[in-house]
Amino acid sequence: MVFLLFFTSLLFSIYNETSILYPLLLGLIGFTLASLRRGYTLPNLLRMMLNGSKKSFIVIKIFVLIGAITAVWRACGTISFIVYYGIAFMSAKYFILSAFLLCCLVSFLLGTSFGTVGTIGIVLIVLAKSGHVDINMAAGAIIAGAYFGDRCSPMSSSANLVAALTNTNLYINIKNMLKTSVIPFVLSIIGYIYLSHLNPLTFYDNQIGSEILHSFDIGIIVLFPAVIILILAAFRVDVKLSMSISIFSGILIGLFVQHISFFQMLQYIATGYTMDKSGFFADIIQGGGLYSMLKVSLIVLISSTYSGIFQGTGLLNEIENLFATLSEKINVFPSVILSSITTASFSCNQTLAVMLTHQFAHKIYEKRPLNNYQLALDMENTVILISALIPWNIAGAVPAAALSADAGFIIYAFYLFLVPLANLFTRKMMI
Repeated sequence: MVFLLFFTSLLFSIYNETSILYPLLLGLIGFTLASLRRGYTLPNLLRMMLNGSKKSFIVIKIFVLIGAITAVWRACGTISFIVYYGIAFMSAKYFILSAFLLCCLVSFLLGTSFGTVGTIGIVLIVLAKSGHVDINMAAGAIIAGAYFGDRCSPMSSSANLVAALTNTNLYINIKNMLKTSVIPFVLSIIGYIYLSHLNPLTFYDNQIGSEILHSFDIGIIVLFPAVIILILAAFRVDVKLSMSISIFSGILIGLFVQHISFFQMLQYIATGYTMDKSGFFADIIQGGGLYSMLKVSLIVLISSTYSGIFQGTGLLNEIENLFATLSEKINVFPSVILSSITTASFSCNQTLAVMLTHQFAHKIYEKRPLNNYQLALDMENTVILISALIPWNIAGAVPAAALSADAGFIIYAFYLFLVPLANLFTRKMMI
């Protein structure tokens, strides 16, 4: 009954576009009461919640840095630079392909799918609408590109979460992810070339570019904070240090190039970037900041307490045993795919789906034995992307709503389903 109530409340929340925090809190209360009824004491349950929440602390630190860096990059002109030159060099004939590749680049730099969709994604969907390109095709390419970086960027919260859960090195995970994404990435490009021929951009007016030029100094120096991230990532510098250096350089550029006052910059970091000017780009460039990370940090924190309760009380033991038995019959990776579909469908958000998939899978990998790096890679190749393919999961529903698309975008989000399918096929070939 608690599971049914929790799932129903999640669907109700998504349908009514209210915060998913409310059903998560409701579910936490429900699972706590169910555990109390089974004989567990409240102090024991609180200890389980605390043990589970410890897994989220590393990720929440990353959230703080993401909030700061997304505000600073907006204020200093880094994002405006990428949008301006991305649009300027975009081919109308290959618009859908260009949208995918540009979103891959932006998402790798930002490390967030929602941030990518909320900035360059909105610009691209406006161009698609004005140029008579099929909205779901364009949205599929944009969301697929947005999850390219959500999966393998050093600044990605989901990549850091998987590394924390599996006790693995983030940069080794990224190296493994890039290797296993070559085939699906190439196949996605081929697919988007075909779609581009079917739906070329028939009208193109770069008013957004003009608005950017009137609002920012977009000399090459404003790209420096993004270049720092790439260079330090190549040398495997700790992501928290590289993000901090990028934030500091962005603040200096904001002060001396964009002529923003120091106190104004501090306000942007705290509450998000805003522009005094009005216009389409002014509306979408605003955002970021520490406050924007509060809700998602709470979601991760609450989701991690679920993980603590489920592990401590054994509420999900029967489901764990089911997937363990399934892994012996159909092999490990296919069972992870099925558990990812199950958890992403049930939890309606990526974070809880990741934690539940780890709970179901980690004992299976220990018994095989398969090391934690294989577990981390398999989770990145399944639950991280599959979450966005579930129509009622906020991982895909929120970006789709922001782009005025419906669930029809899913069949055009090639990269999202080609990664698990390609790895399923290659793993079978290797066995």
